[in-house]
Amino acid sequence: MSTDGEWASWLTVDPAIERASTPDASIYSDLDFYRRGAQRLFARTWHVAGDRQGARVPGATLPTTLLPGFLDEPLVFTRDNADGLHCLSNVCTHRGNQVVEHAGVEPYLRCRYHGRRFGLDGRFLSMPEFDAVEGFPSAADDLPRIPFESWGPVLFASLDPLHPFEELIAPIRERAAFLPLDEFVFDAGRSRDYLVKANWALYCENYLEGFHVPFVHAGLADELDYGSYSTELFPWTSLQLGVSKGGDEVFDLPHHHPDAGRPIAAYYFFLFPGTMVNLYPWGLSLNVIQPQAVDRTKVSFRTWVWKPELLDRGAGGELDRVEREDEAIVEAVQVGVRSRLYRRGRYSPAREQCVHHFHRLLSRVLAPAGSTAHAHASVHAST
Repeated sequence: MSTDGEWASWLTVDPAIERASTPDASIYSDLDFYRRGAQRLFARTWHVAGDRQGARVPGATLPTTLLPGFLDEPLVFTRDNADGLHCLSNVCTHRGNQVVEHAGVEPYLRCRYHGRRFGLDGRFLSMPEFDAVEGFPSAADDLPRIPFESWGPVLFASLDPLHPFEELIAPIRERAAFLPLDEFVFDAGRSRDYLVKANWALYCENYLEGFHVPFVHAGLADELDYGSYSTELFPWTSLQLGVSKGGDEVFDLPHHHPDAGRPIAAYYFFLFPGTMVNLYPWGLSLNVIQPQAVDRTKVSFRTWVWKPELLDRGAGGELDRVEREDEAIVEAVQVGVRSRLYRRGRYSPAREQCVHHFHRLLSRVLAPAGSTAHAHASVHAST
């Protein structure tokens, strides 16, 4: 079993990118780090948990699983008759059965195992054969409430959030304020899952830099102006700005927008630790990272279309091909980082700011308190 001292050593990343080396390669293959570290990280951060359309009418019940195959936490979104939306544990407080098995519209929640009933807000209502139980019911008999928020068509949840959701989403709210997100329509035909034979963090790192685009994505490189590609860092989020090379298939930005006058072909937002929000002139592509094993990652692509006439064009035109190219390179990196001869790399200050930022956040959350890695990350967080 790896120790806290080893974790501190592995996660030490200098706050100055010009001096920094990447984390030790052990973080991509150590099973204990994956199980304890990643579980600790993902249980305390925000993740995509559902589609707001599924819980839009009073009485709606929308069961879901938070990060299936990893956290595997059963949740249910409900909307009560006063139009209040709730995110609840979907585990009965009697004997642990799943309460809601299918989406629908119901007057209350009822566990089919022994008949315990709950209101749509999660409050305990009734239970047969419990008349002689002392001190019953109590608050412990209500379904636990889970912190949740929404952005556009997406519902997010966190079991024990490290920070307010607004700290994560504020950069997107500012940049995407001009988009009529309520008009975006979910497209099941363009939504699919990919299984990548690599550690979840390697997949994120690849997403977080455009450095590889000229070498790996010939088609995308024809669309984006590599010299104008830029990044911005926020407390828990980063942004990569994809600027069109030819000026075609770009956003029609209002004059007061921060990027007004620039031919923006794509906004690539990364929400730590594993949600990718890609905005294109045609709509929204969401990539949800779901760790499955130390060297396996499920990536769920979910698509909402705004302007169908712009599909299959520009920077967002060949997403499946780009994804397969990314998979091939990331899977090759997974093999490489297992090498006995490779331990750490260095960063390009011009091209890998977002990767460095990601590694610093990993250190901040996962490095043992009092370690050099944690101290470095804490300094970064306060500046």
